[in-house]
Amino acid sequence: MLDYEGLKINSLDYILVVDKDFTVTYNTRFDKRIRENSDLISNNDYLNKNLFEIYPSIKKDASSIVRCITTGQVVIKKYQKYKDFNGILYCTHNITVPLIRNGRIIGAVELVKDIKTIENLTDYNDEITYAEENDISDNLINDVSKSTFDSIITNDSKMIKAIELAKKKSKIESPTLIYGETGTGKEVFVQAMINYSGVSRDKVVIQNCAALPQNLIESILFGTCRGAYTGAENRKGLFDEANGGIIFLDELNSIPYDVQSKLLRVLQDGSFRPVGSNIQKKVDVKIIAAMNEEPLEAINKKHLRRDLFYRLSSGMIFLPPLRERKDDILLFVNYYINEYNVIYEKRVQGVTNMLENFFLNYFWEGNVRELKHIIESMVSVSDCEFLDICHLPAYLYDRIFNSNSINNYPSKNKPLLNPDDYNLKKKLEKQEKEIIMEVLKITGGNKTKAGKLLGIPRQTLKYKMDKLNIKQ
Repeated sequence: MLDYEGLKINSLDYILVVDKDFTVTYNTRFDKRIRENSDLISNNDYLNKNLFEIYPSIKKDASSIVRCITTGQVVIKKYQKYKDFNGILYCTHNITVPLIRNGRIIGAVELVKDIKTIENLTDYNDEITYAEENDISDNLINDVSKSTFDSIITNDSKMIKAIELAKKKSKIESPTLIYGETGTGKEVFVQAMINYSGVSRDKVVIQNCAALPQNLIESILFGTCRGAYTGAENRKGLFDEANGGIIFLDELNSIPYDVQSKLLRVLQDGSFRPVGSNIQKKVDVKIIAAMNEEPLEAINKKHLRRDLFYRLSSGMIFLPPLRERKDDILLFVNYYINEYNVIYEKRVQGVTNMLENFFLNYFWEGNVRELKHIIESMVSVSDCEFLDICHLPAYLYDRIFNSNSINNYPSKNKPLLNPDDYNLKKKLEKQEKEIIMEVLKITGGNKTKAGKLLGIPRQTLKYKMDKLNIKQ
């Protein structure tokens, strides 16, 4: 039986795999047990299409798959009711797990139990509306929502300064922009700011802008008015939902250029117009934004408006990449070893000098997130007391021992490993020199006696002394 955070599943009805663009790449939904006229429907109808085309009743801002891909967290959802494009109703328990490669989220796998047919639905309220069921056991934010500044792990002086600045920004109304590479901990910082601010969670809206279709971002953020376009209804936007609280816009640089001008207006005077409306709305919202691009670079690439940058520049917080936080690398290594020792019931004590050297010189493109998943991978399969190079995931192992990979990988003037530390010939020569010098010291420099003690002729000893540059 699969038992995860209170959700117990003793069998699965289907598995769904979605890539980062929400295209369904694997779907076992085709099931004659639960579908009438199933012979008229092909499983191909549920494959290689956008998730929201197959299941149009699922709202993007409530989707467990969207949340999983945008946050990298495991998401639990009970009693989720939705319809597919054929109008067939489902009610399911879901566990959604992110797919991560090289520290990057490339999609998600959803494990699904169909409680409409397998379990007795009379035990539950079958009249739960879609909006209501999304509030039941909705574990979307997961452990990240529990983040506080005290839970941020660091020994780095720049990170400590960033924490102090974030605390100050948490208590004032002005906007904040947090930027840094993927995996540096921007969302953890944001959640810590939200918790530190004292604002009720009911007044917090979190949205990853990169997860939204470009043509819908404006209407999702600012709402719509009936008749604005075909099928448009009067609908509140996220800024309306966050009125009196905080809105977190992740991947700010994914918002279209023209929509950013509307966002600038909200920042300046708290006003906006819903799509298709002539009525100006006013809101009181603190904006926290994050992006994985350096702001000036984003401006040059037309990913960020210059005037929007100026409005945000007074509240900017930079999170340095892990490779620039040498004091934090081994700190995280030990922290995650302890964490995964408990999860996988292992007794790993640490890492070898060779592996430590690798970690300290590795580029860490995926930053803390990449390190975390590497340690999990190593601890889960190792039965050794100390982790070593041989326990690394295959893609990293190849980078070390494939010279082309090492030369092409951006290690920023530092090798992944110091070849002299592992050159057997040099290692043996060093040890040989130390032994000869020690024996010569014991024999008072007498080469004949030293040779006998070493088990080699005097002439061989003299040759080795000249070769190893031993002066006597």
